[in-house]
Amino acid sequence: QLQLAESGGDLVQPGGSLRLSCVASQRLFGINTMGWYRQTPEKQRESVAVITSGGNTNYADSVKGRFTISRDNAKNTMFLQMNSLKREDTAVYFCNILTKWNDYWGQGTQVTVSS
Repeated sequence: QLQLAESGGDLVQPGGSLRLSCVASQRLFGINTMGWYRQTPEKQRESVAVITSGGNTNYADSVKGRFTISRDNAKNTMFLQMNSLKREDTAVYFCNILTKWNDYWGQGTQVTVSS
């Protein structure tokens, strides 16, 4: 069974940066999309950034211009570079890979933006 492991979450001051990583335990085929989502106790899980198999990206309006999603296919890894972090970015961040046959989720990594 494939597993996704996120890392990189931390406590950071407003205006700071973090880079999240998501490593898949094995190579995947038939990928439709790879993405990052976030959730807080007050909100439902929301899409932050998604990259398609063709390399097209889509971002939530709240993170456009600040976050960048990327991937390294050779290392089965996906990244989320987060710059100019705001308090409202505080959440648990989950990575997701949607293939033609399955929907995979990681366990999440906590990002806290606070002074």
